[in-house]
Amino acid sequence: MLHRKTLVRALHNLNLRPRPVELPPPPLFPSPPDTVLVHRVISILRNGGSSQLDSLTPQFSHESASYLLLRSQNSQDLVLKFFNWARELPFFRDQLQCCCLCIHLLTRYKLYKTAQSFAEEVALRFPEDENGDLVFSCLRDTYQSCNSSSAVFDLVVKAYSNLRLIDRALSMISIAIYHGFMPSALSYNAVIEAIVRNSSSTSCELARDVYHDMMEKGVTPNVFTYNVLIRGLCANKEMDKGLAFFDEMEKGGCLPNVVTYNTVIDAYCKVGKMEKADELMRKMWERGLKPNLITYNVMINALCREGRIKETDEFLAEMKESGLVPDEITYNTLVNGYCKEGNFHQALALHAEMLRNGLSPGVVTYTTLINSLCKAGNLHRAIDFFDQIQVRGLKPNERTYTTLIDGFCQQGFMDEAYKLMEEMISRGFSPSIVTYNALINGHCRSGRVDDALVLIQRMTGKGLCPDIISYSTIIKGFCKNLDLDKAFQVKEDMCRNGILPDAITYSSLIEGLCGLRRLDEAVELFREMSRSGLLPDKCTYTTLINAHCAENDIQRAITLLNKMISEGLFPDILTYNVLIHGINKQFRSKEANRLLFKLMHDQPSHDIVTYDFLIQSCRTSGFQGAAALIKGFCMNGLMNEADQVFQAMVESNHKPSEIVYNILMQGHCKDGNLPKASDLYREMLENGCIVHAAGVIAFIKELHKAGMAEEIGQVLRETLRNCKIIDGDAAKILVDVNYKEGNIQAVLNIISDMAKDGFLPHESRLL
Repeated sequence: MLHRKTLVRALHNLNLRPRPVELPPPPLFPSPPDTVLVHRVISILRNGGSSQLDSLTPQFSHESASYLLLRSQNSQDLVLKFFNWARELPFFRDQLQCCCLCIHLLTRYKLYKTAQSFAEEVALRFPEDENGDLVFSCLRDTYQSCNSSSAVFDLVVKAYSNLRLIDRALSMISIAIYHGFMPSALSYNAVIEAIVRNSSSTSCELARDVYHDMMEKGVTPNVFTYNVLIRGLCANKEMDKGLAFFDEMEKGGCLPNVVTYNTVIDAYCKVGKMEKADELMRKMWERGLKPNLITYNVMINALCREGRIKETDEFLAEMKESGLVPDEITYNTLVNGYCKEGNFHQALALHAEMLRNGLSPGVVTYTTLINSLCKAGNLHRAIDFFDQIQVRGLKPNERTYTTLIDGFCQQGFMDEAYKLMEEMISRGFSPSIVTYNALINGHCRSGRVDDALVLIQRMTGKGLCPDIISYSTIIKGFCKNLDLDKAFQVKEDMCRNGILPDAITYSSLIEGLCGLRRLDEAVELFREMSRSGLLPDKCTYTTLINAHCAENDIQRAITLLNKMISEGLFPDILTYNVLIHGINKQFRSKEANRLLFKLMHDQPSHDIVTYDFLIQSCRTSGFQGAAALIKGFCMNGLMNEADQVFQAMVESNHKPSEIVYNILMQGHCKDGNLPKASDLYREMLENGCIVHAAGVIAFIKELHKAGMAEEIGQVLRETLRNCKIIDGDAAKILVDVNYKEGNIQAVLNIISDMAKDGFLPHESRLL
């Protein structure tokens, strides 16, 4: 741990001492060396027989070793041979003079890595030299004999810094300056970098102290100095101070390099200032600096993290135009980003491209793909990828096993999940709380909540404490079974164990109460949740909205909808569906239907909620839930209302997304409106949107009903063009064969299977 006072003393204390009277260096050899032995050893080394030296070891003294080094200093080959033979022998290893002579010579030969490594050994071998005085004195006394330079002090400072002996490094700088040597920026840079590696606010202050001391001593900082300071400050969330150094270096005539820009761009990305990062990247081009692979990877990673995956296409294209080739980091980032978005097809396409380019996906990438397949319910393909990990010589990690176990549990294959856990244990992995939670969830989904409780006891016996997810899952299971007494009992148990309920716990209990039509209790629990400082989530609001709709209290449901949106939670398909069903229920009478669909303004009714309210609410929220609302209307056959939302988006300059187009086209296909579906299909292609498999299937069905075989062929060609994965080639052939034979149902089945396997774009996210 760094102590600010200690290091500041190291910076300044030596300057307070009175300057000693300079004396000539002491003689290097207090007792005469064995010159005969030295000449004999040199002769042996010249003939390449260092193994013959072992018998001479007892005759060697450190004086003889020092004499040999000085005598042979103009022959790098001889010095290195002797150094490699003698460095671990007592007469050499434990004698500081021999060590310092070698540090001088190795530095003079510009063998910096070897010299630094040896200097580090020396530092550790003489721990009593806390301030570096002994090493400095020895280096000074042998300085002239070795025809050395001040670079040797830079090297020793760097060695100390690398070992994080920062006080000793600073002391060496001070002593060297005091005795007339001038360490360069290399010394200060090494110390600053070592301090910054500690990543704390104190370390950043110390780094600035060293920087100011450097300036006071007249040592000019270089681009490396600024890069280290900027990186340290930005990493410590002191971005303003980092940017101040960025400005200072330019004003001081030190031009930022690619590393500088990458550091600041990365800092902007991490705080979500993507526009600033992009602006800085464009500035690089203006300054004649070409962004490198790291620059692009930083930008792509930030966009993926913010869910702006579509924008990565531009950077990927620009990267390739610049002659840069995406690496494993680029592909892994994109695969992970597309998987998180639910675009498994594009993730698979990138995985295939990665393999074609000779790059090897890591376990993390495969685990991400397995996770996406499990979420899509495609366990067959998930197992294929699990097998690929081992075929490629990789080893599944604990997260890989847990991901696949969770996949089995989601589908109710509990026996397979337990078998995989046994394999996991046999491979040396211990099931984590996440693994057990997956199994608990599997039991609850299967309705076997009591088995989940047994698993809680089993976990505890293995030293694992159930967490909020464990308890909340069991509570949800009991609520699903409408066994509210047991659900509330588990809530009490978890509180006694020091685990407080979270939003999911409350949502599950509220859902259970609503399922039993105990709305007043559910509302009271909702209030208790707010009093506890917990923010309700989308599920909580949707559950209460549904309950109020079931009681025909649409006004209260709408009040909850408005509150939900005001808190930044935008309705999903479930929310809109319950509202649409509630409004439908409200308008069962003929007169109510007239008010809903004809919207007679001459007879206004202030207590009747129409679909117009939902459309206007969606518009007010910036069409955040437009896809969900359109899907809700389409699912209920309300195509006019769905078209109204779409048209409102266009009129408000909110470009409909690919998802919106797909939903609306499928809705019109289901409604039998082929002309409208055809118009949307053509518009999608013109706008560069991809028609998802479900939309293709719905469209082909309508075309088939209309006997439009030629148009079906064109749609199939457009669709199969989107299959960019070699593994899908066989399926493409089957589609072509069955189409030519007129087996349209077989064609549709193959397209459906291709989508499930990720060979075709398929929207699987819950809106």
